Amino acid sequence: MDYIRENVRYLRRLKGLTQEELSDALNIKRSQLGAYEEGRAKPNYEVLVNMAKFFSITLDALITKNLEKSKIAPEDEKDIKGKNLRVLSLTVDNAGKENIELVPVKAAAGYMTGYADPSYLEELNKFRLPFLPESTYRAFEIKGDSMYPLPSGSIVVGEYMENWKDIKDGQTYLVISNHDGIVYKRVFSQIEENQTLVMRSDNPSYPAYSLHVDEVHEVWRAVLHISYANKGSESSFHNIVQLMQEMQKDIKSLKKKD
Repeated sequence: MDYIRENVRYLRRLKGLTQEELSDALNIKRSQLGAYEEGRAKPNYEVLVNMAKFFSITLDALITKNLEKSKIAPEDEKDIKGKNLRVLSLTVDNAGKENIELVPVKAAAGYMTGYADPSYLEELNKFRLPFLPESTYRAFEIKGDSMYPLPSGSIVVGEYMENWKDIKDGQTYLVISNHDGIVYKRVFSQIEENQTLVMRSDNPSYPAYSLHVDEVHEVWRAVLHISYANKGSESSFHNIVQLMQEMQKDIKSLKKKD
C-alpha cells in the first residue's frame, strides 16, 4: 500500500499552500494535483521526484509512510544512514552491469538538477573498469588547484556512499551539495556532534569550511584518480575519456586471451 494521496495533501497543508500554489511550484495542472490528492490518479516518476525535492523528503517516505499519523515533518527526514531511498539513477551496459558515468566540468551545473534523471545520465560518456570491486561508481572531472598536486582536469572515480556515518576522517570524497555543487575535498565528519561535514583542501591557500548535511545530496568516496603524469601533457577531458575507453578495450582483450 502507498500513501501518496494522504501525504501530498498533508505536506501541502503543512506548508500552508493551496492546490493552485503547489501545482504551480511543481509545474503541473491544478486538476492533476486534485486527482492525486483524491486518489483518482497517481503521479509519474518525474512528478514524484519533484515532489520529494520540493518537500525535502525521501521518495521512500513520500510513498510508503503515513506522514501525518507518524507525525513526520520533512525536516525530520534527512537520511544520513541511507535507510530511506535516495534518488540515484544508474545506467547499465548490454550485460546488465552498472556503468561508470563521467560528469565533465561543463555538465556539473546540469548534474545538480539531473542526477536523478535517467535521460540526463544517458547523455553522459560511460565506461567500466572490471578491476574495481562490484559497487556503484561515478566519475567527475575536477577543476582548480585546491587539491594540489592533483592537476585541474583530472578525473576522480568515486564509490557511492549510502551511509554517511561511514565517512572516514581525512579521506577524500566527492561531495555534491547545494552550497557549492560538486567538490573534491578531504572530509572530516561532525555528523554526531552538529550534523556537519568539515571540508578541507590539500592546498593550504584554501580555508576549511563546514557543510551542514541538509545541504548535501550525494557523497562519493574517492577510489581512483586518472590524469596525465607529466606536466605539459595534453590533459583535456576529451583525451582522458579516450584514455579510459582504450584502457577498457585493453582489459577486455587481455581477458579474452586468458
